[in-house]
Amino acid sequence: MHFLDLFKDTLHTLWSHKLRTFLTMFGIAWGIVSITLMVAAGEGLRVGQAKVASSFGKDIMIVFAGRTSLQAGGSRAGRRIRWQDTDHLAVSEQAPDCDCVLPEFGRGGSTVRSDFNSGSFLVTGSLPRFADVRSIAVAQGRYPNEDDEREGRRVALIGPEVQKQLFGNREVLGKTIHIRGIAYTVVGTMKNKDQDSSYDGQDVSKIFVPFSTVMRDFPEAPPSTPHDIDRLLAVPKGVQNHDRCKAQVRAALGRIHGFDPRDEEAASIWDTVEEAKAFRTMTDGMKYFLGGVGITTLLLGGLGVMNVMLVAVRERTREIGVRKAVGATSTAILSQFFIEALIIVFLSGGIGLGLAYGICGLVNLLPMPQFFAGLLATPETGLLAFALLGTIAVLSALYPARKAASIDPIEALRFEPGS
Repeated sequence: MHFLDLFKDTLHTLWSHKLRTFLTMFGIAWGIVSITLMVAAGEGLRVGQAKVASSFGKDIMIVFAGRTSLQAGGSRAGRRIRWQDTDHLAVSEQAPDCDCVLPEFGRGGSTVRSDFNSGSFLVTGSLPRFADVRSIAVAQGRYPNEDDEREGRRVALIGPEVQKQLFGNREVLGKTIHIRGIAYTVVGTMKNKDQDSSYDGQDVSKIFVPFSTVMRDFPEAPPSTPHDIDRLLAVPKGVQNHDRCKAQVRAALGRIHGFDPRDEEAASIWDTVEEAKAFRTMTDGMKYFLGGVGITTLLLGGLGVMNVMLVAVRERTREIGVRKAVGATSTAILSQFFIEALIIVFLSGGIGLGLAYGICGLVNLLPMPQFFAGLLATPETGLLAFALLGTIAVLSALYPARKAASIDPIEALRFEPGS
């Protein structure tokens, strides 16, 4: 029997049992839709979270100084710890698994004025690598560079909210702003970015200056020393180096400041790498659970296909007997029913896959929340769906096809439908 004839014969059989066929095909199609949408939603959450996380920083650990909670040597617990402006140099030498360690110092509530307006903003200073580590993208001009740092130049990159407040729509590059009465030259502006978390404020409302300059112009007031800074930023060389980098940073700071490296309160760390891992674990768990629901639906649909094929075998018993009587082999009968089941499964699955990708496309036209990148149906999703379809097809077709092939032609010719 040619494939076209077989396909027409299959459609005729399905049409003869419309409701049962619809429910069976719906089960297969819905299983494919479920798997595709659930995996796509999980991927959308993962990509959305990664995008938001990258806008804050790239696999960074923010190290804050606190108070000791453990005794170390002759020092009592409860001692106040303060990072110094040279700590990053010593920690970098003692933490080989860290790609870089940066200092950061900020002065909040700083009065800033231009020739057109004024406002109160946070002025923060760090080394030039800070722009890359904290995802500070430049819209115009440049970020303070190594020459600015080395020479202590009074230059600044301003965030878009600062630019809007101080200059409106005017040109800003090369203009002068006064920070706490000290003149700085604007050498760059920052691109706007979405930021869902921070430790001292939104980057779009900050002014970025060289580290040496901010330490010289705006030192901490007593009882702090002019060398005290707010925090350190550590970046591991890779995700696989993350735990070692974290331990090395705490150990190095413990040696420098005389506290127990196990004392997490003395050196508390906001670990964005751990947060990303935890979120990934959560989204993967959700994806696997919902994918499992889809697979269960597919299996139930496969049982429906098997039932339809068994009914077809019973109703066509006399036909099978006639075909065998005129010379059809058991292999030919088995192939016919096997292919019929495959047609049902893949036709249903194709409809389901097309529907799922259509839903993904329509949903992705809508505005998305910050943490969600949309329903991202990857090629791997389609391959997974078809692999599952193939498995379901073979399992649901095998038993009915073998049952049809094993029918005795003499008994088949005696068979009366409905008996």
